[in-house]
Amino acid sequence: MRLPELVIFDCDGTLVDSERIANEVFAALITAEGLPTGFAECVERYMGRSAGSCVAGIERELGRPLRTDLLALRTAEVDRRLAGELTAVPGVREALEVLAAAGTPVCVASSSTPAEIEFRLQHTGLAEFFGGAVFSATTVPNGKPAPDVFLHAAKEMGRAPQDCVVVEDSVTGVLAGKAAGMRVIGFADLMAPDALRAAGADQVVRHAGELPAALGYQANAR
Repeated sequence: MRLPELVIFDCDGTLVDSERIANEVFAALITAEGLPTGFAECVERYMGRSAGSCVAGIERELGRPLRTDLLALRTAEVDRRLAGELTAVPGVREALEVLAAAGTPVCVASSSTPAEIEFRLQHTGLAEFFGGAVFSATTVPNGKPAPDVFLHAAKEMGRAPQDCVVVEDSVTGVLAGKAAGMRVIGFADLMAPDALRAAGADQVVRHAGELPAALGYQANAR
């Protein structure tokens, strides 16, 4: 297997264990707005999508605008819980250490805002691996599942799309990575492995400790 020239990580649910909290909060808010939504349904329908895309879809279903402060409420409650509960995904630090030892460049490409990404990486101690190579879908024309943020990341990092590997935990993210012409490894934590495969993931792992081997690095692979 040819080693990647750049590994692009999603953030929420891939590097940091934030998706469970975010989906619990969002499901409760959507339900309160009149669209009953359980945790599993929230994961399936909204995980990995930009906030604007989520709101547009919910408003179409409801047939009316959502309260204007819904996203602010979500952000405040998620941030409150993350401050006390956020941790790195188990095994991801060790996987990043393998890549660092091999000299493989890495970056982050996420649907979260730059400030949210920075908080998550700093809070979990993962920022040291990325050296500021962090890209937000809020700064490109189209969010995931469009490929914009991945193509932007590859360009800024000086790598061709075909030489990059994306690590993603959502169907939306997998679709975006494949649309960018990149190899995609699906990380099946909350999302079902079959859903990630159906979206086009070239390979699926269940634990971050499996990532080095999936990327072609055998040493220290779980």
